[in-house]
Amino acid sequence: MTTLAPDPAVRLVLGSASPRRLDLLAQAGITPHAVRPPEIDETPRKAETPLDYVRRIAREKIAAIQVAEDEVVLCADTTVALGRRILGKPADEASARAMLSLLAGRRHRVITAVTVRRGDRVWERAVTTAVAVKPLTDAEIEAYIGTDDWRGKAGSYAIQGPFGAHIPWINGSFTGVVGLPLTETLGLLTAAGLAGGPR
Repeated sequence: MTTLAPDPAVRLVLGSASPRRLDLLAQAGITPHAVRPPEIDETPRKAETPLDYVRRIAREKIAAIQVAEDEVVLCADTTVALGRRILGKPADEASARAMLSLLAGRRHRVITAVTVRRGDRVWERAVTTAVAVKPLTDAEIEAYIGTDDWRGKAGSYAIQGPFGAHIPWINGSFTGVVGLPLTETLGLLTAAGLAGGPR
């Protein structure tokens, strides 16, 4: 990975409306100077694999954001994959209930693609984490549905929320499951010249 020299004048733009990604950056001591979520069509293509899907969406997000010469933009996309099946954000309670029933008692993958752009240069990384969900009773699923925590979440759950009690095991990046793998993201930001305390 080619790394640019750090430039204290360069400013970070987060291309995401996710409060979770903003919180994760804050954990690393990073506060973007601007948040500009892009508007793109996130519909999966026919026969598109989950990995290809998140990589494409992250690239399309970053291409859709206008930035100044002194700005570096960071975008990410997360999906839950059950085999080749993409479990995106649920449309309603019924779709959330169906997704949770599919995940119960099984292992799945959470894939987050991260893309960083500075000028014409682009750096990207995809991180895959294996996640196990314990067998769930109908009552447990309904109790979680009642929390509303599933809304806007890929796969209908957030590992850092109440559903975390149903996840006995993961293999990979916890922050990647939340929505932004911090170690890999910091590596990309460093490569783009934001080392030594990106802003």
